[in-house]
Amino acid sequence: MLRPTRILSYFLIFFLIFAIDSVPVQSHQAPKMEVHFINVGQGDSIYIKTPNKKHILIDGGPPMAGKKVVRYLKGLGIDKIDLMIATHPDRDHIGGLPAVMKEFKVKEILDSGKLHITRAYANYINEVRKQEIPLKVAKAGKELPIDTLLDIRILNAHGKHKNNNQSSIALKLSYNDIDFLLLGDIEDAQEKKIAAKYDVRAEIIKIAHHGSKTSSSENFLELVEPDIAVITYSKYNDYGHPVNRVIKKLVEMETNIYSTAVYGDLVIHTEGEDYIIFPQKAPIQGILERS
Repeated sequence: MLRPTRILSYFLIFFLIFAIDSVPVQSHQAPKMEVHFINVGQGDSIYIKTPNKKHILIDGGPPMAGKKVVRYLKGLGIDKIDLMIATHPDRDHIGGLPAVMKEFKVKEILDSGKLHITRAYANYINEVRKQEIPLKVAKAGKELPIDTLLDIRILNAHGKHKNNNQSSIALKLSYNDIDFLLLGDIEDAQEKKIAAKYDVRAEIIKIAHHGSKTSSSENFLELVEPDIAVITYSKYNDYGHPVNRVIKKLVEMETNIYSTAVYGDLVIHTEGEDYIIFPQKAPIQGILERS
């Protein structure tokens, strides 16, 4: 026969075990980062929501895409841009930025430092001055301290005797185990230089210069070893983007290719360990569409 004290002890042990099993497990998952490759046709526009909810916009596509970028950002509930990056002064990258500056509070701009004499560039600079937005010139090797959970390093910027594309701001963005390589329109010479100086391995690469023949050498792509390649271009561009050589090499490397021309807007979510891609369109839909 069990003594009352022993019965009480068994009851307490049972109660403690039940209580422990009933306590909900707290999730310690890292905060999510979003990287949006906005379909602006023949051009670039990338929006990043950092883990600490900072807002970065890299380029704004051509002038006609400005309204699309504004509409896209407003659809996400964004009311300010913490950092706007103008990778270089070509119209298919900075043309849409004045429209964004007119609609959103932009706290700071990072510019390549390359000057250009075009209407698109004049509109961009005039709006910066009108809004009195602080502007800094990018320097290769510097880090961008916008979010303590991210490592963002500038790999390339303007220098002597560089043309517009060669002056592109190129970035490596790292969130724990996941790396993004965002290359603007840099060319082979810049790829070779940054590969010699930095670790360019990355899970996701934004292919330089829309898959042009000027960039994405075989050696460089082999050093990056990307799982995912994003190519931004219009199906009906006049430049032959992307060239077969680039596509062939990516296929040979078994890299998954996502293009804005086929998939429309592309969104990548990551918590720093894994990632998932959300395309706007199914491949067959993007291929069959005429616009």
